[in-house]
Order: sequence, then C-alpha cells, then structure tokens
Amino acid sequence: MAKNVGYMVCLLVMAMDIAAGILGIKAEIAEHKMTHLGLSIFECGEASHKAYKLGLDAAILLAIAHVIANFHGGCIGIWYRESYGKASTYKQLAVSTLIFSWLTVAAGLSLLIIATLGNSKPVISCGISHHRFFSIGGILCFIHGFFTTVYCAAATAVVHREHKQSHATVT
Repeated sequence: MAKNVGYMVCLLVMAMDIAAGILGIKAEIAEHKMTHLGLSIFECGEASHKAYKLGLDAAILLAIAHVIANFHGGCIGIWYRESYGKASTYKQLAVSTLIFSWLTVAAGLSLLIIATLGNSKPVISCGISHHRFFSIGGILCFIHGFFTTVYCAAATAVVHREHKQSHATVT
C-alpha cells in the first residue's frame, strides 16, 4: 500500500487541478451573464458574486494542488548545470516538470486572482475588461495538472529507484 501512495497523490492533484479548471471556466460563464455593455476592451457591467466565489474556489484549489504536489515530490533537488546532465532521466524529468508547474501556477493564479478581484465589489462599474481571464486561468489549471502529475510520478519513481538501489548495495 505504501508504494501506491505516490500514485494516489498524483491522482488527487490531477483531480484538484481539473476541478479548479472547471470552476474557472464556470466563473467565466457567470461573469459574462452580468456584462451589460461591452466594447472590445472597455465594458460596463455588474460584478458577479457567483463568478467571485467560483474564481476564489478555483484559485484556492490550484494553490492547494500545487502545495500538495511540491510536498509530495520533496522538490527533488536543485542541481547545477553540470550535475543536471549526469542525473537520471527521472530526476531530469522531475526537475523540468517542477519548473513548468511553477510557471503555470504563477500565471494561472495571477489570472484567476485578477479576474476574481474584478468581481469582488457588487457595484456597476465601467472600465478595462478582463476578457477571458477566468477561462485562461482555468485552462492553465489543466496544464498545471498535467505538469504536476508528471512531476509527482517522476518524483515517486526517483524515490522508488533510490530505495531499490540503497537496498541492493546493503545486501
């Protein structure tokens, strides 16, 4: 059972990222229901409390999924450029996907938070629209799910491989 915990964490993180992506897209739909007048990048409309709640939930789920993935993977390690080439394929994959997961979580969280803050005040306002910030943030949640799942799987493989190698040298 202990061997399968790593893969269970991968599935949990993937499910959380998928849920965050769906919530982000639903927030976009809820936000567009409240828009009254839109002209390219300038629009007037009432803030959507539903979009605010959905966007906040999506941002929280994305952040929690990222934290769980990083705690599980243990941030495999940072290698210098010379030692990166000497590392195993699983370690290289883990480091690469860790970097990409950090980039996607930064972009996705930023977009979700900007769009959520735009819906935080229940007032009719006119200004620069945040077109598709919720949906782009939701799509980045899906991409983050891919990278973190690959990261968790690679980190689990690294741990199992190193565990086998340490037992092989002992006997």
